[in-house]
Amino acid sequence: MNHEQSNASVKTDIVVIGGYGSVGRTISRLLAERFPGRVYAAGRNLDAARRFAEETGGAVKPLHWEVGPSAENCDLSAAAMIVMCLDQPNTELIRRCLEEGTQYLDITAEADLLHQAEALKVPNPRAAALLSVGLAPGLTNLLAAKASAALERTERIEISLLLGLGESHGRAAIEWTIDGMGARFDAPGARFDAPGSRSPRGVRSMTDGRTADFGGELGRKRVYRFPFSDQCTLPRTLGIVDISTRMGFDVSGVSRTASALRRLGVFGLLRWKPLRSASVALAGALHAGSERFAVRADAYGLRNGRPAKACCTIRGVRQSDITARVAAYAAEMLASRPDLRGVLHLEELLDADSVWSAVRTPEASALEFEVSGGPASGRSEAAPRAAGSRASDSGD
Repeated sequence: MNHEQSNASVKTDIVVIGGYGSVGRTISRLLAERFPGRVYAAGRNLDAARRFAEETGGAVKPLHWEVGPSAENCDLSAAAMIVMCLDQPNTELIRRCLEEGTQYLDITAEADLLHQAEALKVPNPRAAALLSVGLAPGLTNLLAAKASAALERTERIEISLLLGLGESHGRAAIEWTIDGMGARFDAPGARFDAPGSRSPRGVRSMTDGRTADFGGELGRKRVYRFPFSDQCTLPRTLGIVDISTRMGFDVSGVSRTASALRRLGVFGLLRWKPLRSASVALAGALHAGSERFAVRADAYGLRNGRPAKACCTIRGVRQSDITARVAAYAAEMLASRPDLRGVLHLEELLDADSVWSAVRTPEASALEFEVSGGPASGRSEAAPRAAGSRASDSGD
């Protein structure tokens, strides 16, 4: 093999697909600092990629990249890693990366795509695909794993996520959240169709509320079930069936109002495209709260043979920025492990302490961890209510 052929066979490029979007541009900038001259912001809109590349002073390069069904036609010959910041219609690109020796990292929260990726059958894969990267999934997975590891036996994990309504988000993120408000989804820890059945019944978003204490200035907030993928993938990686994820907002009353609208069927009306588009535009224009976020993971089980509870909590500012920082750090760690093969999730590669230490900003809290006696089983802790008052939230 001559010198020219040898150089052509070396994969060096790091391609961030959607790398000029709201989260992708931060990932691109961070990776360009770590891998100078190797990072490309890619997507359908080459003009947008070029404008962003100019903003970085050439630290990030532009690249036209068709996404979606045409993934089988993309050229991976120079791509050492693909960082995916867009939702994909299928797993074709993941399969090709595994087959052709290109590492793959994805920040999607779509449970269906992650399940399809887990089920990929690639004989003798030549690379690894790292999934569940970001805040939720991502840091939620790591906190759940840390809390569970503190117990001898874990029977249940409850993940609570608080988001600030004052943060600006891209259209795709707003659409995903609004669609999730009216969703029904399967989760391994859901109630079952019949006694003895192992077939989970669908969970309705914005139901089955509980109160979570996020500490600091955020305090206690109401949170409700939401279709984050962590509760669907963690049962396999941690070996714990009963895992649930809930979400709420920092502005008092908004979460309860959303839950009430869900029960009234209002979110079902958003299937009408004009109303959905108007709702997305309105949500993008309103910034009523702060930019703060918080994550809490509670694990219930046994420790020293007695009922116990382990809790991990983090608080920070700008969840989209943290998602990008986690993705960039995970990409750096993935690049340092060329020996990895196959599909894995973030908690199978990294731990909560090292990741949070690497990505936390000056405004963020330390990782708070506590183990104490507590209930080993049973329903979620409910918010206290006055005697004679009627519960405002109900599940299926």
